[in-house]
Amino acid sequence: MAYCPSCGAKNVDNAKFCIMCGASMMAAPRAREKEWEDRCEKECAGGPRRASIFWAIIIILIGLWIVWEFGIRNIQGLPPELTNFQFWWIFPIIIGLVIIITGISMVTRGRRTQ
Repeated sequence: MAYCPSCGAKNVDNAKFCIMCGASMMAAPRAREKEWEDRCEKECAGGPRRASIFWAIIIILIGLWIVWEFGIRNIQGLPPELTNFQFWWIFPIIIGLVIIITGISMVTRGRRTQ
């Protein structure tokens, strides 16, 4: 299905002119390319926004780990419960939750578009 570069109306693939506004469909290949790029941006790995959120969470976790391991943990006089706390187990849990949420999101998005 081709879309009119002028008004955005749906047209058959081999149309020379738009059925709604009469504009030339000769620019349609670029319109199809733009449509494909927009669709891929929305569907591929949740789009650019989700990817940046994922990496932001990873960076925050790494920062928290550094602060804990090299800062708070070395403070004298802290109770043993705090100084013996192991921070590493949080990383696989958070990464696993992000993967699960992304998978569920992809499945539900696929059902909405069908």
